[in-house]
Amino acid sequence: MAEFKLVVSNPSDGITKTVVVTDPQAQSLIGLKIGDTIKGDPFGLGGVELKILGGSDKSGIPMRGDLAGGSKRKILLSSPPGFKPKEGGARRRKLVRGNMITEDLVQINAVIVKTEEAGKKSE
Repeated sequence: MAEFKLVVSNPSDGITKTVVVTDPQAQSLIGLKIGDTIKGDPFGLGGVELKILGGSDKSGIPMRGDLAGGSKRKILLSSPPGFKPKEGGARRRKLVRGNMITEDLVQINAVIVKTEEAGKKSE
């Protein structure tokens, strides 16, 4: 049984909303990758289109868009996500997750990329 916290940010007004997603909506997210777009209707966000930006598991290990799959791996990093160098040229071997959503994730980050015209008129 998968359960996620879907954190949706709205760039037009800067507000972030957290939606708890459980079965069967959570099952529809499994297998998607960073950069995929989904409709917001099943999550109570009618009339919007969401783009997946990343996420993290229960240990706080972040997802990386350039790493295929959904497993954890230690890779050499020189930039975020997963490592913020304190000085230029610093590199570290850090544990990160791949770009695919699996049951091991707890939080999924998304941003609103498109709003339907009817939603814009009512604002």
